[in-house]
Amino acid sequence: MRSPSIIEAVRSPFGKRGGVFSGLRPDALLAQVLTALLSRSGAAPDMIDDVVVGCVSQAGEQGGNVARQASLLAGLPIRTPGVTLNRMCSSGQTAVHFAAQAIAAGDADYVIGAGVEHMSRVPMFLDVTLGPAFSDWSGLNPDLLERYEMPHQGISAELLARHWHMSRPELDAYAMQSHRRASAAAMAGKHTEIVPITVNAEGSAQTRVLHDEGIRHQLDPERVAALRPLFDPENGVVTAANSSQMTDGAAAVLVADADRARADGLQPKARFLARVAIGSDPRMQLDGVVASTREALRRAGLQWQDIDWIEINEAFASVPLAWSREFDVGQDRFNLWGGAIAHGHPLGATGAGLIAKTLAALEAMDGEIGLIVFCAGHGMSTATLIQRMR
Repeated sequence: MRSPSIIEAVRSPFGKRGGVFSGLRPDALLAQVLTALLSRSGAAPDMIDDVVVGCVSQAGEQGGNVARQASLLAGLPIRTPGVTLNRMCSSGQTAVHFAAQAIAAGDADYVIGAGVEHMSRVPMFLDVTLGPAFSDWSGLNPDLLERYEMPHQGISAELLARHWHMSRPELDAYAMQSHRRASAAAMAGKHTEIVPITVNAEGSAQTRVLHDEGIRHQLDPERVAALRPLFDPENGVVTAANSSQMTDGAAAVLVADADRARADGLQPKARFLARVAIGSDPRMQLDGVVASTREALRRAGLQWQDIDWIEINEAFASVPLAWSREFDVGQDRFNLWGGAIAHGHPLGATGAGLIAKTLAALEAMDGEIGLIVFCAGHGMSTATLIQRMR
């Protein structure tokens, strides 16, 4: 029996759109993360059998199989292939799942599951056709739209808020909590999963980016409350403040067969207890986090008291709050270092990034089991349960 295990997991700091990474290409950003992953893990480049990368907007500088291009930039051998996939917001998490599946199947001994999204240089929706309205998916097959209502995710976030009876003050309070938690974690140096990224400044100078750029360390509740709803101007509750930030970032996880890694002198850090991908209602589209969580717990045979760390991606505040209501799990149990509302959501990278973040948190608290859950566009969700190996 082969046992896919996490050898190392890292992420870049997450930069604001138009911010610190705006002058750095996405393939170059990912290449730095891949290089840092290998350096931290102790694995040699020629040990890597494949590189699987999640990326949502595969166009422009993220087109042409960014996985292969970044791998070559990182100095991986020519013989090491790469593939880029898109499961929307779950892309980075799915890349890690696919890496683990390749190990379990015996097709490889070492695979990197990674993700990248550079929303400054490759705008969201660059790879699709949109109509005059932001929510008009005019590139979708008309026959599909006759079968299913497939709104923009922001509309679905409003539907979640309505279904679970969430108020605007509740969403705003959650968003500000995310920033406060993220600020406290950053100030305390909790994020050992973050690796520094070098960017060129003006002239020939270089600077090393060490921290997430989007965290608001000082909050203005009145300004948050004054923002207008984005998707339902009359009755909506979803605003820019209680939604995830558009962000630039990359993350990578080295997965290997545990026995092979030990034989090569490497120490596995965690194993997989469950890897789940599931479809959900395309109209609600963000509520799949409930079904994927249930399935992950069922497959692993676990109860809530077994889970030490929980990450529910904050695509919108209504997503983790709906999850919390459905499972009756208090906010003191999840996203304790803040989430995407604060540190940002580089679409294709966040899944791998939250796996790295969860491993860092388990190590910090000497915990054992972590749960990572994502919603994804058009009604999909993924979940991962990992167990730290001591």
